[in-house]
Amino acid sequence: MIFIILLLLFLTPCVSGTFVVNVTQTSYQAEENQNITLEWTFSTRTDTSLRSISTYCFLYAEGRYSVLFELHEGVESPESQDPQFSGRVQWDKDVLTEGRLTLHVSRLRTNDSGFYGCAILVTPDGTNSRICWLNVTAATHWNKPETPKTGRRGRIGLYSALALVSVLLALIGCVLLNFRQQAASE
Repeated sequence: MIFIILLLLFLTPCVSGTFVVNVTQTSYQAEENQNITLEWTFSTRTDTSLRSISTYCFLYAEGRYSVLFELHEGVESPESQDPQFSGRVQWDKDVLTEGRLTLHVSRLRTNDSGFYGCAILVTPDGTNSRICWLNVTAATHWNKPETPKTGRRGRIGLYSALALVSVLLALIGCVLLNFRQQAASE
């Protein structure tokens, strides 16, 4: 635990500053086979071009990572997308330069539940990231009562996973910042 705290303290200067990324919601709830839109907002200038934006969006669930969407200097990288999301994730190109990243995930599955994170780099403004939680439940039928799943043990796992994802997002942010600095020096 001390290691995680020290790591967060060490990495905070790498991802903080004037460039800000936010999620419009920190938590989403949906049923399987529904569609959902996840949205991140970030600071931009009036002259921000699509080529100056790079993003890396992923799902972290049950100890596995799945890439949802990757954009490098305005060019989408569909080959990096996890096959489980093939044909199910779309993004709005028109609003990206206005500081909005919207991902539309269709035909939700219960194993789509987890932490969704996006690291966003806008050259030369900076890099930052945020995560949100999506819980996808099985479709309920009128005669099938839903059983609540609560308990302290589940919350501890949730908080542990949240801490792990935060550390990983901070690392991604530092790598993107270092990449940007190296590219600028060339």
